[in-house]
Amino acid sequence: MTAPRWLAALVAGTLFGLGLAWSTMIRPEIVIDFLLFRDLGLLLVLGGAVVVALACYQIAPRLLSKPLLGGTFAQRESVLDRRTIIGAALFGLGWGLCGVCPGPAIAGLGAGNWPLLIALVGIFVGAYLQGRFFPKN
Repeated sequence: MTAPRWLAALVAGTLFGLGLAWSTMIRPEIVIDFLLFRDLGLLLVLGGAVVVALACYQIAPRLLSKPLLGGTFAQRESVLDRRTIIGAALFGLGWGLCGVCPGPAIAGLGAGNWPLLIALVGIFVGAYLQGRFFPKN
C-alpha cells in the first residue's frame, strides 16, 4: 500500500472510530436500546451514514473522472440468494444478542471497553468457520 493510500486509510479509520464513539455506538447497551425501540437516537447515525454513502457512491463518480487515490469507479454485482439471507440473519442475530457489530467493537476497544473482546472473538470465529466450511462458489 502506497503512503497516500495508507494515510487515507488511517485518517478514514480514525474518523470512523471517532464517529462511532461520539454517537455512542460503541456502547452495546445503547445499541440494544435502539434495537428494542427504547432510544431511537441512533437513527441520526443511520441517516448520516446514508448521506455519506450516497455522496460516495452516486455523486463522486459523476464529479471525478477516477478515484482520488487511483483505480476506477465500478459497480459490483450483488446477489440476493440463500447464502446472503442466512448470513444476514446470523449477523443480525449476533448483533441483536450482543449489541455490537465489528466496526463499533474495534472502536470500543480503542476506548477501553475490553468486554467487547468477547464479541470480537465470536465475530472472528464466525468468519473463520464461514470461510472454512462454506467457501464462496
